Amino acid sequence: MDDTYTPPQDPLVVLHDDAEMLVVDKPSGLLSVPGKGAHLADCLIARVQAVWPQALLVHRLDRDTSGVMVFGLTPHAQRFLSRQFELRAARKTYVARVWGRLTPKTGRVDLPLIVDWENRPRQHVNHETGKPAITDWRVLRDSEAESRVRLMPKTGRSHQLRVHMLALGHPILGDPFYATGDALAFERLMLHSEELRIKHPDSAKMMRFRQPTPF
Repeated sequence: MDDTYTPPQDPLVVLHDDAEMLVVDKPSGLLSVPGKGAHLADCLIARVQAVWPQALLVHRLDRDTSGVMVFGLTPHAQRFLSRQFELRAARKTYVARVWGRLTPKTGRVDLPLIVDWENRPRQHVNHETGKPAITDWRVLRDSEAESRVRLMPKTGRSHQLRVHMLALGHPILGDPFYATGDALAFERLMLHSEELRIKHPDSAKMMRFRQPTPF
C-alpha cells in the first residue's frame, strides 16, 4: 500500500452537519487517519479538519471500505459518540458483494479474531487468543457467481466483516488482503457502510444516516 497509495480526490460528501457532529461519505481508497510517512498523510480526517478544524475522530473505516462515517465537533460529542461504539449501541449496516452463493439466506458468524502478526495488517480466526467478534448477515440477492449481502456487525474488530465472510468461504469481492483469483479481480473492495444509527450528542435522539451503496 505504501508505494501505491493514490487516494481519490473527489470533494467531501457531507450527509449531516450541525454544532455537535459531522457525518460524511468516505470514499473507497482513502485512509480514515494518516498512515506512517508523509506519503500517507492524505486521509479523511485531514480533509475534514481543513474545513472543520475542531473535528475529532470517533471511529474508523478501512482504507478500501466506503460509506458513512461520523466525527464529533466538540469534546463532549466525541465522548458521547465514541461511547456508543464502545457499548455496541451504535447500529451499523453494511452491504457487500461476496464470492459465490451464500447459504442459508440469513445467519450469524461468531468467531473470535486477532491480528495475524506474521502477516499484518491481516487478521485471522483464533479460538485461543482472539477477541469476540459477531456478524449477522442476510442475503439480498444471489447467483452462482456472487451474492449481495447485508452485514450487521455486533462488534467492531479490525477487518471483522472481511475475515468473517472469508471464514464462510465467501470472500468479499475485490478484497486485496483476503480474496484470490477471480474474486480479487475487481476495481475496488465491494464493501460499503450504508447506514449508521446513533444517538445525537445534544438531544440523545436516535439519528439515522444513510448513503446508498455505489456498486
